[in-house]
Amino acid sequence: QVQLVESGGGLVQAGGSLRLSCAASTLTFSSYTMGWFRQAPGKEREFVAAISWSGGYTNYADSVKGRFTISRDNVKTTVNLQMNSLRPEDTAVYYCAAELGPMETLLGGIASYWGQGTRVTVSA
Repeated sequence: QVQLVESGGGLVQAGGSLRLSCAASTLTFSSYTMGWFRQAPGKEREFVAAISWSGGYTNYADSVKGRFTISRDNVKTTVNLQMNSLRPEDTAVYYCAAELGPMETLLGGIASYWGQGTRVTVSA
């Protein structure tokens, strides 16, 4: 069983930045593809970003490309999401996800483990 704990959410003005972190409780962290998803009020959960086990390959939703950056530290067993130039439409609960399978599985919204989420609110 892997526990994922997100932190770093909060309230920020449009144009501002936030850095989300996800701490994973597993000694095999480097085996997992990691990702971030978000769910806005009244909407379905959507993919935001993913990173391969080595960190060498990343994938982003078109809506966040050029503004968000995902990274990981396999020693600290953490994955981060640096969010810049935030917009009101980025308001959502952000979830960390871990998947043992290939990245394509995570991109399809399937993950072995999910965090509880951290709320991000961007005011206009």
